[in-house]
Amino acid sequence: MRWLTLITLALVLPLTACATPRPVSRAIDVAPPYQLDTGDTVKVTVYGDAELTDTYRIDDSGAVAFPLVGPVQVRGATTKQAAGNIAAALANGYMRNPDVAVEVAEYRPFFIQGEIKNAGQFQYGYGMTIRAAISAAGGYTETADKGGAQVYRRQAGRMVRQSVNLDFPIAPGDTIVVGERWF
Repeated sequence: MRWLTLITLALVLPLTACATPRPVSRAIDVAPPYQLDTGDTVKVTVYGDAELTDTYRIDDSGAVAFPLVGPVQVRGATTKQAAGNIAAALANGYMRNPDVAVEVAEYRPFFIQGEIKNAGQFQYGYGMTIRAAISAAGGYTETADKGGAQVYRRQAGRMVRQSVNLDFPIAPGDTIVVGERWF
């Protein structure tokens, strides 16, 4: 009977080590609604007023300098919300029932570093993946880990890091780090 208790204890004790929680990195949202930020260029169309229809760059404060109304905050807004913000500013004494549409004309860049040939800042293209970003940066160095990368993305005011594969979709403003392989 004593041997049965010892054998059971010897088998159960290693399994309890498996039950201890391990730190889990928070998953990056793959397809959240796109939020405007500094560095984006937006095309604002004001129907019925061709003079106000133009492209505007979002400045460091997160606003577009819009004629007649001045800076309008759009940081963190979707294009639909930004259109509402601009329409509300125009309706405040300048136009009756303004009809406004906002679309992204040029996305802010993404950044890539590590074991690639040309680290730096690159223009984002809609639908880009890690593989496309590496190609834009000139490809891998000889010592690169070609199995994946680390992506750093700001989410809900925090910087989130995640290990991803080469087909992971990137977003404007992401920082991609390609690691070194260990022989």
